Amino acid sequence: MAGVQTAIALREEGWTGVITLLGAEPHQPYDRPPLSKEVLLGKVDGSAFKVDFPALSIELLLGRQVTALRPTEHLLETEAGPVPYDRLVIATGAEPITLPGTEGVPGVYLLRTLDDAERLRPVLAEQQEIVVVGAGWIGAEFATAAREAGCVVTVVEAADRPLAGALPAEVAEHMKAWYADSGARLITGARVAAVEPGAVQLADGARLRADAVLVGIGARPATDWLAGSGVELSEDGAVRTDNRLRTTAPDVYAVGDCASFPSARYTERLLVHHWDNALQGPRTVAADIVGGETSGAVYDPVPYFWSEQFGRFVQYAGHHAGADRTVWRGDPDGAAWTVCWLREGVLVALLAVGRPRDLMQGRRLIERGARIDPERAADPAVPLKLAVL
Repeated sequence: MAGVQTAIALREEGWTGVITLLGAEPHQPYDRPPLSKEVLLGKVDGSAFKVDFPALSIELLLGRQVTALRPTEHLLETEAGPVPYDRLVIATGAEPITLPGTEGVPGVYLLRTLDDAERLRPVLAEQQEIVVVGAGWIGAEFATAAREAGCVVTVVEAADRPLAGALPAEVAEHMKAWYADSGARLITGARVAAVEPGAVQLADGARLRADAVLVGIGARPATDWLAGSGVELSEDGAVRTDNRLRTTAPDVYAVGDCASFPSARYTERLLVHHWDNALQGPRTVAADIVGGETSGAVYDPVPYFWSEQFGRFVQYAGHHAGADRTVWRGDPDGAAWTVCWLREGVLVALLAVGRPRDLMQGRRLIERGARIDPERAADPAVPLKLAVL
């Protein structure tokens, strides 16, 4: 997504030079969200972007793994030989974290690529008994699809709640019941000791039958190939960019899941592993490449993502770290509710479950830095835009 959108944005900004888009996978560039939904369930065969690359004079070099960067020479090393550049945009995304000890074990899967989804389709079609390791976003979405396909599903989570790395306990606690409601079993506070063909052994001695195991324990920036390049990385492996998404190497930018950026809005560096970030960042990169210092392009978005799980549409905007007040709109054990986070009275983030209007209005209020009346905001009958002080 980030690479394709950067190429398109460059043309829209008036870039007339050569644009080459390299991809390690052999497939035409595709969108990822459908992989855990329609593609996984066999409802569609793929999710290729509907982009006429030849008409935009964008050259695709597919199945071309990049192995190293030599910025002093303005060269990329690839398995098929060096590729020169005048400007380089790193958009290598993130790669799933594997579960130690599962390498080479049959029946263990990841879900990140189109090939991953294709390998998992028959697992769901055969209604196999599945253990999902990790109750994060991908684990929940996969469990949702697997239950829809009629599979027996057990989700194992090391933390005491789902989405532990993304949401506070007081919020995520209300999502536990979603698993049981869908017919899936959720086991929290459980660590996997071993995975073997047909079974998952937990650290407490419990043994779970598993025809297949889906590992969804997170992702990390795909930046190992930058070792020795001089491009500065954060401790989490992300490429460190400035507020125009420029790296520490001359003429090199980074965008999407592989890059972190300084947010003036939230006064900290953010690493956002979500689709909207891969859509918005390329516009800043393209504006800076074409317009330079005169473009005024600065990247400081309100992060946004969504998830479809267990019959619910979940949307999140902002960044709740540092918030000092939480405001609930509606019953969190009901079908539709919203939670808002305030910092010194200013709305900084919100999570909306089945309340898309709250999300739409709230996102705009976050962008404005609007101050909110907590009492009015707590009334789900009052539109959020009318709770502004």
